[in-house]
Amino acid sequence: MTQVPKTRVTRRRVLGTAAGLAVAATGARTGTAFAGTEQGTSDETRWRRHAARVTITRDDWGIPHVVGESDADAVFGMMYAQAEDDFNRIEQNYLVALGRLAEAEGESALWQDLRQRLFLDPADLRKDYAKCPQWLRTLMRAWADGLNYYLATHPEVRPRVLDRFEPWMPLGFSEGSIGGDIESVLLTQLEAFYAGRDVPMTDEERGLVLREPTGSNGFAVAPSHTRDGHALLLINPHTSFFFRSEQHVTSREGLDVYGAATWGQFFIYQGFNARTGWMHTSSGVDNIDEFAETIVTAPDGTRSYRYGDALRPVTTKRITLSFRTEAGGQDERTFTTYATHHGPVVREADGKWITCALMNKPVEALKQSFLRTTTGNYADYLRVAGLQANSSNNTLFADSKGEIAFLMPQFMPVRSDRFDYLKPVDGSDPATDWRGLHGLDSMPQVVNPKNGWTFNTNNWPWTAAGADSPDSPRAADYPRYFDKVGENPRGPQAERVLTARDDFTPQTLVDAAFDPYLTAFARLLPGLVAAWERLPAGDRRRKALAGPVGLLRDWDHRWSAKSTATSLAVFWGEDIWALTSQAAADARLSVWDYIAGRATDTQRLAALETATGRLVRDFGDWRVAWGDINRFQRNDGAIVQQFSDDRPSIPVPFASSRWGSLASFGAKAYPGTKRYYGTSGNSFVAVVEFGPRVRAWAVTAGGASGHPDSPHFDDQAGIYASGDLRPVYFHPDDLKGHVERRYRPGR
Repeated sequence: MTQVPKTRVTRRRVLGTAAGLAVAATGARTGTAFAGTEQGTSDETRWRRHAARVTITRDDWGIPHVVGESDADAVFGMMYAQAEDDFNRIEQNYLVALGRLAEAEGESALWQDLRQRLFLDPADLRKDYAKCPQWLRTLMRAWADGLNYYLATHPEVRPRVLDRFEPWMPLGFSEGSIGGDIESVLLTQLEAFYAGRDVPMTDEERGLVLREPTGSNGFAVAPSHTRDGHALLLINPHTSFFFRSEQHVTSREGLDVYGAATWGQFFIYQGFNARTGWMHTSSGVDNIDEFAETIVTAPDGTRSYRYGDALRPVTTKRITLSFRTEAGGQDERTFTTYATHHGPVVREADGKWITCALMNKPVEALKQSFLRTTTGNYADYLRVAGLQANSSNNTLFADSKGEIAFLMPQFMPVRSDRFDYLKPVDGSDPATDWRGLHGLDSMPQVVNPKNGWTFNTNNWPWTAAGADSPDSPRAADYPRYFDKVGENPRGPQAERVLTARDDFTPQTLVDAAFDPYLTAFARLLPGLVAAWERLPAGDRRRKALAGPVGLLRDWDHRWSAKSTATSLAVFWGEDIWALTSQAAADARLSVWDYIAGRATDTQRLAALETATGRLVRDFGDWRVAWGDINRFQRNDGAIVQQFSDDRPSIPVPFASSRWGSLASFGAKAYPGTKRYYGTSGNSFVAVVEFGPRVRAWAVTAGGASGHPDSPHFDDQAGIYASGDLRPVYFHPDDLKGHVERRYRPGR
């Protein structure tokens, strides 16, 4: 395999200098750039033509507004602009998606690469690309051209691995969700199986680590419940910070879409056009299943698996992966992998080989992801959803006709409800097999509810239009695999703010999205207070904990930067979570339900003692303002940032979604810090009003650029932390007076 350093040198020789290519982009011929091959000449011509038909306008927040003559031109410019802002994250996403991370990070990443390659084979993706409809191949070629042209015109950018992007690659990264379905496969157990050694599960894999919930909030409000009679949509993904690029992408062919695109993808994943808007929330459906296979080994060593009364041959495949060596070169390792008709073998348990079945429809997924951005109304959106290639996300929808909807993932296998698919089912029993997909109208949904709104907070679908609403789907009407997560503390909070009024405006919807009430603590703290009150009069804890208990008892359960009760409640919540998470998992209960109903007085009070002790140790007192602890800091453009209490940071008033905060800020202390620094939660937030002329307001965590020397690296941090949104410049006349720079790619 070509070594990375050698490939880099080759690209520089073939592509020449940035200055030469910038000239080529304006239409002038160059004699040195792209010399040598017919393919190079073809690239030069195509890139030059695209660049001449694209204009990028940066507004005063650094947001790129890309205009192309055709959709392909727009995609070219979209990718070029993304690469300008954060090429590092684009490359990282494709190293992960293509199973090539170890080529950059070394042998420790081989298991993550192997997991990807069990499901996505680059050779198969190349064949899929060849079968794609022409319109999609054209866009994929433009995607590769935009990135390759950026690299050609920026020789100072040194990719770790991917010196050239190929048009088939988007098929390996065709959905924009936080983590792909593949991440459900446990890396330690994959390693144990294919390395033939014992590898214990990590605490994180066992669900015992206090991990920030990932997901999102989405609200759709019908005209009947807005002051001005226009549908409203809240877009509030809870992702890793700096996970997506905010962009406006337009073509003369009709594409005109604004929102957040996951780095490296050529479609807006969460956003809106002039007539429709869509917000995706991570779903709690069960559509990833494991099958326990009975393996039979013949005397000659060949393996079969039992299926009904027959034996079927186990599929064997060799996968060769490259990895970076300590010396900086590349080495290879080959794995012999196994699969049945259910899917690849991912681990072993109780003498059975466990296979994993999940959605693997890259072409349909990429079609659906792009085409939804071009829809004009709910009927259009539903037709695109008919591709049934969204597996991980619910959708909140609103349009300019006033229609609103809540939809579940369209990839939902039909299964027998007598089996518990939360555990591996017997792969030898044909009755456990998937039997096609559910039709869209056979799934839980809410469409134009009479109550005037619908929502999802990664909770179950049964309260999507309100707990008591006849428009909400009923769990009894559906197989149990339509939900595996239950309720969470944000669900009741969303219902609380949505029922509070029937005259929403964009601003009052923003206010609802940042409502500070923490439902988890409203539910859990009375048990702590009662535990303290039950202490005997002579117990030392009555006096020692009287102050902290009093502070929490009198608290209104609302976060704020100045609130000392918020700090104490969060520290207590973290400590009692650690005490009860294993027992909750054993009881198959959520930790919230376990703390509320089964935690002992001893556990509640011990957690409070630990919490007050931590606050005193780290901050000198158990009464510390939440904003002095909870901070936003952006020091550099690294994917994994290093935090420091000695560097500037700003207070953030909102808290983790774990405690019911709709505005989520996932923060914790890091090595060498006492303060908590956020890395996930509210990332891109927008409110959209679908009047005769669409209007929107938005904010991106930090800023649009991943470069610390850019003025747009952290220029949005202040409004982000205060819960404000800035106007979106969607229409050309909105941009007047707000243009920072206008240019063509390569110039």
